[in-house]
Amino acid sequence: MEAAIILVFVMGYLAITLEHNLKIDKLIPALVMMAISWALISLGIDSFSGWFDSANHGLVEGFSSLNHESKMHLMEETLLHHLGKTAEILVFLLGAMTIVEIIDYFDGFSTIKSFIKTKKKSKILWIFSILAFILSAIIDNLTATIVLISILQKIVKDRNVRIWYAGLIIIAANAGGAFSPIGDVTTTMLWIGGKVSTGHLFGYLFLPSLVCMVVPALIASFLPAFKGELDIEEEDEKPKSEFATTMLYLGLGAIIFVPIFKVFTHLPPYVGMMLSLGVVAIFAEIYSSAKFSMSDSDSAESDAHAHHSPVHHSLSKIELPSILFFLGILMAVAALESLGTLFGFASTLKESIPMIGTEMEGTKISDLVVLLLGVGSAVIDNVPLVAASLGMFSEGLDDQLWHFIAYSAGTGGSMLIIGSAAGVVAMGMEKIDFFWYIKKISWLALVGFLAGALVFLITRTLF
Repeated sequence: MEAAIILVFVMGYLAITLEHNLKIDKLIPALVMMAISWALISLGIDSFSGWFDSANHGLVEGFSSLNHESKMHLMEETLLHHLGKTAEILVFLLGAMTIVEIIDYFDGFSTIKSFIKTKKKSKILWIFSILAFILSAIIDNLTATIVLISILQKIVKDRNVRIWYAGLIIIAANAGGAFSPIGDVTTTMLWIGGKVSTGHLFGYLFLPSLVCMVVPALIASFLPAFKGELDIEEEDEKPKSEFATTMLYLGLGAIIFVPIFKVFTHLPPYVGMMLSLGVVAIFAEIYSSAKFSMSDSDSAESDAHAHHSPVHHSLSKIELPSILFFLGILMAVAALESLGTLFGFASTLKESIPMIGTEMEGTKISDLVVLLLGVGSAVIDNVPLVAASLGMFSEGLDDQLWHFIAYSAGTGGSMLIIGSAAGVVAMGMEKIDFFWYIKKISWLALVGFLAGALVFLITRTLF
């Protein structure tokens, strides 16, 4: 039965990887393999020789001697445990996505466009790279990529030039997301999973992530694609809403507040995110009512507001397919973890791969394994890889292993356009060819990834 579950996982994984070839959204195989995996566990619970206790990070003693009812009860408790941990991540993401959509409702991101005052291609490259690096740490790399490419489309009219900028935005956004607990789904998973803390994550990864962004941008600035000036149409475009700038800073400030809330209250991050969402929503409703008060008669005001509530509008724009995909993939990985499959795989991996890392608390950590994880995240989705690593390794909070995993999984996906959420969304928005990206951008991403990894290996001994 265990072999059948692994086969289901491999087939589902393959379907996710070949999403664009099969023309089937990746959330479908993720949900299917989750449901089938847990169904097979339930049907074959008596045939398993061991069970992994995720809460205590160890195998359950005497599992094979338990009766059927006890095993089923243990399975239900484990399923509920994993659902709770997954729900923490999903609710957190829902809150962050809603705040970003509220900002967009008031056209807050149009404020960013006013920062660009030059026509020189290389300077615009640096502006977008720095913006992507900073924004991705605040509003996550996926959203930062969407925002910046939307702005890019209004500034750079030539698509052949624009896709070069998009490629460097992907690299910068993924680099920026790696050092922030709210910058990438994988770092959010590690943060909520109690593997990294905000302060140490920033301390360990800010410099490597910065190098990962700067090196490709520096090399690219000397390439022919970024020589000369752009033909930019002069526009006197003002934000559509008088509250645009206010909502931009309020929304970004509310998201930044979440890690601070966690440090002071020790509550899960999703609680702070819900508080931030509530505060932003209050101001959004007030500003929206004020707007309609000035434009509509009193009798029509309530109807207008009911149909144009910024909160309702923002909730309808959330990427629910992404949320369902994370649900499916995280719960499917949890199935393998519960059987002890990932725990056993980690032991085999540690024994078979040469250890070139440092020794900490009596346990050798393989830097090669983590680097391979980064390369693997370019080929397949980094979310299940990090989810698998949570079941494979049992190191404690702020162990160097988790920070290196956060860096590798977060930035390694830039090497292929399908290797990260930022890359996939850029591919869709600009219709970027897979092989064009490999030829023009992948080598830049690889150089940045290796440069940042080298910086991490050198600087980690300083903390």
